[in-house]
Amino acid sequence: MKTKILLTIVMTLLIAPQFLWSKPKKEKQEFYQLTVYHYSTDSQEKMLDNYFKGALIPALHNMGIQSVGVFKSIANDTSANKTLYVFIPMKSLGMSDKINGKLLQDEKFKTAGKEYLDVTYNSPAYTRMEKILLKAFHLSPVMKLPKLTSPKKDRVYELRSYESASENLFRNKAHMFNEGGEIDIFTKLNFNPVFYSEVIAGSQMPNLMYMTTFENKADRDAHWASFRIDPDWKALSAKPEYKNNVSRSVITFLRPADYSDF
Repeated sequence: MKTKILLTIVMTLLIAPQFLWSKPKKEKQEFYQLTVYHYSTDSQEKMLDNYFKGALIPALHNMGIQSVGVFKSIANDTSANKTLYVFIPMKSLGMSDKINGKLLQDEKFKTAGKEYLDVTYNSPAYTRMEKILLKAFHLSPVMKLPKLTSPKKDRVYELRSYESASENLFRNKAHMFNEGGEIDIFTKLNFNPVFYSEVIAGSQMPNLMYMTTFENKADRDAHWASFRIDPDWKALSAKPEYKNNVSRSVITFLRPADYSDF
């Protein structure tokens, strides 16, 4: 009997380390580069489309970056000040500089993007551009491709920015998303989120940004209607420790370009 017990203990000690080593590794938080192009004319939009479709996205694919998003503001349909967003996922913050360096050495890219790269001062491809650098939340460390079936032209992608009055209040809102369970509510209600992130370099800090996606506008409205009455959201939003942690929210409705990876 004692021999059997001793053998069991020895086998347990031998097997236990295997379980320890086989535990799944925690996913490393990604970084995202979101570039916003401001423009006003159809010719500028065409030039941007040609550049992204024919030069930039193929070059990024060759670097191993497969999920590049290009989105146009739905407000462009009626606005004179138009915007286009380019989303690039990165495994590290240093990749932003590496991407620029590789592009400058890529002759195929420079040839394909010549129209955009060699514009004259009086015929620019855009009015202004701005870059926003983001770091994925630790409880949503990597982006997810949306599981949608509708044509891209019908889809509604919702980009939200929540600004806070101070760094501490921003961290409080980020905690609400992560440990507080706000992300879990979006997941439960099938909001098809692409990413949740904190802005680490941008013009509206301190703020966070996230993107959810929908089959169409009616689908978007139905999801938010269910969110507002969800008991978990009502309980979370009523907690006093999370009061007044957002001073301004900016909502931008986007549709993916037909050549966007998602």
